[in-house]
Amino acid sequence: MEDIPDDESWTDWFQRYGPKLLLCARQWTRSLADAEDVVQEAFVRFWRHQRGLGGEPQALLFTSVRRAAIDLARRNSRRSAREEHADGGLESTEPLFETPLEGDDRRAAIESALRQLPVEQREVLVLKIWGELTFDQIAAQLGIPPNTAASRYRYALGALRETLTAADCHG
Repeated sequence: MEDIPDDESWTDWFQRYGPKLLLCARQWTRSLADAEDVVQEAFVRFWRHQRGLGGEPQALLFTSVRRAAIDLARRNSRRSAREEHADGGLESTEPLFETPLEGDDRRAAIESALRQLPVEQREVLVLKIWGELTFDQIAAQLGIPPNTAASRYRYALGALRETLTAADCHG
């Protein structure tokens, strides 16, 4: 991704990259509403204070989204535990992807397979595919070696392939 042009408005930039950021934020939050709040907070923080920093803008923004999600989790840990207990975890079944077709079985199978992945693999997969980050950028963001990021990505793809193949055979 190129640098943000000086004449590009924040709304244009947000409209272009917001959906990817929301999908990534969804991996670190309990609900779609929390993910939307995290993306908004991170984007405002980025646009006001970080977009002039050196480095690739999209990678900086994904780092900001992840940090905002961690901050939200810390602030709301007790409340989240109470709500999850009270609602039986219903929000965790919200769709990860928007789809024009209700009842899309393939989308549901993919979402289910994604939720079965270990968190470490899922966040690398999402940052790589939807965040379009390199393994070096993912490694820097997660504080792991690039080879570990690449391995987690390979393991995640293998697990998804296995789960989806099994679902296709049994469904």
